[in-house]
Amino acid sequence: MSIPKEPRQLMINLMYLVLTALLALNVSAEVMNAFFDLDKSLKSSNKLTKAGVDATKQGIQPILKKKPLLQKPLNEGIDAINEEVNTFVDYIDGIKDQLVDAAGDANGTHDEGDYIDNDMSKKPRGKKNKDAATRLMVTGDRSGSGFYDGKGPYGPDLEAKVSELKDKLVEIYKNTLDNKDVQKESKLKPEEIKEKLDAVLNSIPIAIESEEEIAKKTKDGKPKTWSEYKFKQMPLAACLPALTKLQTDARNTQANMVNKFAELVGGREIKLNKFFPVINAKKGYVIKGEKFEATVQIGAYSSEFGKNSSISVNGQRVSLKDGVGTFSETASQTGKRKLKLSSNVTNPITGEKYSANSEFEYEVGVRSATVSADKMNVFYIGVDNPVSVTVAGVSSNDVKASCSGCNMSGSRGKYTVKADRPGDATINVSGGGLPNTPFKFRVKRIPDPTPVLGAGPNKTGGVMGNGEFKAQQGLAAILENFDFDAKCNVQGYELTRVAKRQDPVSSINRGGRYSSDAGRLVKQAKPGDTYFFDNVKARCPGDKAGRKLPSIVFKIK
Repeated sequence: MSIPKEPRQLMINLMYLVLTALLALNVSAEVMNAFFDLDKSLKSSNKLTKAGVDATKQGIQPILKKKPLLQKPLNEGIDAINEEVNTFVDYIDGIKDQLVDAAGDANGTHDEGDYIDNDMSKKPRGKKNKDAATRLMVTGDRSGSGFYDGKGPYGPDLEAKVSELKDKLVEIYKNTLDNKDVQKESKLKPEEIKEKLDAVLNSIPIAIESEEEIAKKTKDGKPKTWSEYKFKQMPLAACLPALTKLQTDARNTQANMVNKFAELVGGREIKLNKFFPVINAKKGYVIKGEKFEATVQIGAYSSEFGKNSSISVNGQRVSLKDGVGTFSETASQTGKRKLKLSSNVTNPITGEKYSANSEFEYEVGVRSATVSADKMNVFYIGVDNPVSVTVAGVSSNDVKASCSGCNMSGSRGKYTVKADRPGDATINVSGGGLPNTPFKFRVKRIPDPTPVLGAGPNKTGGVMGNGEFKAQQGLAAILENFDFDAKCNVQGYELTRVAKRQDPVSSINRGGRYSSDAGRLVKQAKPGDTYFFDNVKARCPGDKAGRKLPSIVFKIK
């Protein structure tokens, strides 16, 4: 970029550069503050962890008093763990003090001169200093540090102390497990000892990254020592939380180890070794179209509970196997039924008792079934076809029914269907969560009636006595085996008398009853005569025209 000749433009460019530098400084300050906030948070966490360790030790003392064989070895082991971790934490605090002084006034003493208080918070004066951490932690150059011991950089020494701490903690725990009094009181088997030792090895959070792990995190992929990766050319503000993080890992390791010692108080650790799915429905009766809702979860059980756990339903104890039992009862009454469940579990180690209660509701109904033959779903023309419509679990007030291809009237589940033409009809049912559901029916004429004369056994034809025959008033048409209240009327027929050695004589009759001409033919009846009822026509409900019925013949005796 060329330098402007005008003084005004040159001043503007210089002001822009100054503004850019100020912005960069502000961003840097925000980053530094973030490092200090992180360090402060880690320190608070360490205090809480240490307090938890002390509370755990105090919490097991009442139980240890009842188990003198465990009291001494467990307390000695916990004290040894605490001492080793406290020594390690103090060692890192010493390194921090030297770093703050080397980046501050470098007078060989960690004092007020190493801090600045111009932002209302006490922060190291050399918080951006990168040289101090490089010298003290990586290169080992002691120049500028008034009280550095000159034995080489702290980084490799700190790395070695981390490994040393892990080995010491594991050794303390192993020696406690090998104690005969501990094994006797805790009833530990060899395989359990190995299992517990492996669990400790896998639960130690403090660790140092290997060079291979570090290489994967760097941009160039080149291997670096842990000291270089963590501290070389790093500002003091970034180094302090990195060191505090190691102290945090040490405190967490301390808490894990003390908890492992506390587990030995009961002789064994209760492990959840049975898992199964559990479903708890909101209700045990659901209608089609409604939502089925239930909570599902993982049930867990320990074989250590054994006889120390129980479940009862409405006061009835349920036998359990691996934490699972079966309850059954016979539904004797319809309606809603509530089950009150209660569970009781006793911790076999501490003797603590736990109980919980819950409720489950199910509904008892009566089995209902509808059986219909597809070829018999028929509506008949000209009569009232009664129809009952029900939807399981839905009030009749909420049921809606309609018919296409027919007329339908009624309510509250009771309906009457009237049809006027043959074909198909559909009843549509809905309501109460049931989507529109069609039911198909066929529409047919009333079946043909049977022509009859009188009410005797030979009313449909055959041999009939002379007196009985003359006593009849005419022909009728009846619907046999038809359950509907319907009546067919005879419209007319042709009556023919055939007497011995005489020509046939016929009479056309209108209606069912005999006309005068038909009546005279009937009164002339003599044994041996034959009477024919032909071209019989009748009209049934719904018929627009009469229908022809079969002929009937009577022999007079």
